[in-house]
Amino acid sequence: MMLSPQLFHKILGVTFFLLPLCAQASKPVADGEMGDINHQLERRISRLEGVLRLEKMITESGGKIFAISGERADFNTTLQKCKEAGGSIAAPRNPGENDAIRYFVKTFNTYAYLGLKESLIPGKFQFLNGTKLSYTNWHLNEPSGKGEEGCVEMYTDGTWNDKRCNQNRLIVCQF
Repeated sequence: MMLSPQLFHKILGVTFFLLPLCAQASKPVADGEMGDINHQLERRISRLEGVLRLEKMITESGGKIFAISGERADFNTTLQKCKEAGGSIAAPRNPGENDAIRYFVKTFNTYAYLGLKESLIPGKFQFLNGTKLSYTNWHLNEPSGKGEEGCVEMYTDGTWNDKRCNQNRLIVCQF
């Protein structure tokens, strides 16, 4: 995977940002000092999250963090990229999570795949692990592929459409 110069500089900046704290943490510390180190680490992580929010690269809902890299890919590549990053493809389980994903789709004016797939029953969809959907936000008259469109994409209005899995869509991962 080739990193963009901007992403490389952000990662480098974060590394130098956290390096002094890591060096401190490698020394033996007293109990009181551990609390100080934890506080410093929490503060630095919070600042980093703030920068990523400003860059429109992360958003949160229900304890999950949703993130993008700005890349677009087909469904299988999206699965792989999210897994490599330590997460999974975004899969909304409620309106709040759907809105968090919609934030990216609307901001970047492009569609994104969701972590849903058609089950063995044409027109019925489930989470990737086989769990039934307890929340859906289908666009009017969707799903309509009836076995021909096995993936789900999110439109810029936050509604869902069943779609073939070979189109390039915005990569949105959840952590």
